Amino acid sequence: MIDSALREALMFHEIAEANHRILNPFTEEKLMLLGEVCRLRTGMRLLDLACGKAEMLCRWAQRYGIEGVGVDLSEVFLAAARERADDLGVASRVTLVPGDAAAYPAEPTGYDVVACIGATWIGGGLVGTIELMKPALRDGGLLLVGEPYWIDAPPPEAYRALGAGEEDFTSLPGMLDRFEAAGVELVEMVLADGDSWDRYVAAQWMTLSDWLRAHPEDPRASKIREGLDGARTSYLRYNRRYLGWGVFVLRVAG
Repeated sequence: MIDSALREALMFHEIAEANHRILNPFTEEKLMLLGEVCRLRTGMRLLDLACGKAEMLCRWAQRYGIEGVGVDLSEVFLAAARERADDLGVASRVTLVPGDAAAYPAEPTGYDVVACIGATWIGGGLVGTIELMKPALRDGGLLLVGEPYWIDAPPPEAYRALGAGEEDFTSLPGMLDRFEAAGVELVEMVLADGDSWDRYVAAQWMTLSDWLRAHPEDPRASKIREGLDGARTSYLRYNRRYLGWGVFVLRVAG
């Protein structure tokens, strides 16, 4: 059962990211670089939890010959993912499953790579999500976690504006402590930069503005307008200066 707050947030993102293929602050180049550093090869299996439109899974299936499973709550995103898989000719290698990623009954030790990119809320935070991911991972496999981090210590008002608690995120050195607490080793990373953030966030403003112009009488319009106004303000005042984002490549500590 999806609670009302999650349903509202999901609705907002389905509209805001309607024209996005990658649903986080990554460019296509960084997405494909991540595949290279993971040393993907034909026949490897990927489990992508909270996969969104499954661009990572579909592109890596096309480029590297992997196969895998993507799980997501949003039927809107999964419909786009199925269309993308067909367009790229990888539908036979990609399985897309609607539902709660945290409850997905993954095959134990069935995957070479297990990913949760930008959705560690599924496990109640970074450490909990890593624990959730581990059982599906083959011995020696890789965990991929996409997560924000503080570039600089933010002022108190930034937490409120960004909807983050003081313990939700940490610095890059602090990420090492959290990985150690989760029993994993950081072996690689690919970080977003200012331009990747702009392409992810600022591109949503146009999409939302277009939606509001096209749907002035929609009962959701006031919530969408409020979300757009808040997103612009928080991004320009705080997000771009204080908040970084990256995908961290991890191995279970031996």
